[in-house]
Amino acid sequence: MATRAPLLLIAAGGTGGHMFPAQALAEAMVRRGWRVKLSTDARGARYAGGFPHVVQVVQVASATFARGGVLARLAVPFKIAGGVMGAVWSGLRDRPAVVVGFGGYPTIPALASALVLRVPRMIHEQNGVMGKVNRAFARRVTTFACGTWPTDLPQDVVGQHTGNPVRAAVRDRAAAPYIPPGDYPMSLLVIGGSQGARVLSDIVPAAIANLPAPLRASLRIAHQARDEDAARVTAAYAEAGIDAEVMPFFNDVPRRLSEAQLVISRAGASSVADISVIGRPSVLIPYAAATGDHQTANARGLVDAGGAIMIPEKLLTVETLRDQVALVLDNPAAARQMATSALGYGIPDATERLVGLVENLLKDKTQ
Repeated sequence: MATRAPLLLIAAGGTGGHMFPAQALAEAMVRRGWRVKLSTDARGARYAGGFPHVVQVVQVASATFARGGVLARLAVPFKIAGGVMGAVWSGLRDRPAVVVGFGGYPTIPALASALVLRVPRMIHEQNGVMGKVNRAFARRVTTFACGTWPTDLPQDVVGQHTGNPVRAAVRDRAAAPYIPPGDYPMSLLVIGGSQGARVLSDIVPAAIANLPAPLRASLRIAHQARDEDAARVTAAYAEAGIDAEVMPFFNDVPRRLSEAQLVISRAGASSVADISVIGRPSVLIPYAAATGDHQTANARGLVDAGGAIMIPEKLLTVETLRDQVALVLDNPAAARQMATSALGYGIPDATERLVGLVENLLKDKTQ
């Protein structure tokens, strides 16, 4: 009788920051012949379309104390308990070989059931400051993988720096040759993420408009702005005579990154990973309202490596951003060095490192 392939249970909350690295691991493990299940909530299930079709998606009962009224918050423990019981029952019927959590409340049932069933378990934390659920389980997992380094870990938890997995389209552009700024059309990419991008729409067009005329005339801008901001951002660039493409979403960010002389971006973990794996100079503006100020922690490593300039949101002004953009674009040698430094900070094989940790957990279990 043939031996059944080992089962990997991946648990991830309903945001792209959690789901994209989870998808990368799922794809890699399926290629290695593993069976893979994804445990998430209704929000996370919206991202599941990108997972391999052979991955079984299980929606679990989950909730957060951060939203809803008093009655909704009182019901949270009961919803989580129901999710844990369901996960334990599912694990008894088809026991996972390894459980990996990527953060968010929907990971609680899978990690808790792994504790009950004594299944080897791992957490991957994408940000430099741990999320609440990952912090709660940090001492109760076999392996703790860090996407950002350094990560703010509990004193007695040892993290392994794997980096954050990037999409295949980003890996395809990894280490693409960098064309430094010069006397020719230059590309500047502005990516703000889905949260808190309004300040970039407020400040970036005015900062670009205030650059010296010869530099401004050489620029082509691609600016990702929210729907409600797009019209005024487009108008601001047009009024300043700047060639700009403004859209709520670019489906070809890896290509645009590879062609950019400079990137202005928030400091989400995935954005920092993409910028560094491709290797481009950047001005990072961490989202001030991010939980635990984790975007500042995400940016710090790339800044310390010499690949990026960080401007805290409270210090962001038209003049400050203008000066930093000019500093990079007026200094080709410095821009090239930033690109090289960013590339040196990037970890294009982050997915393979995670795969190695999963396979080591299985190996340790069977020895």
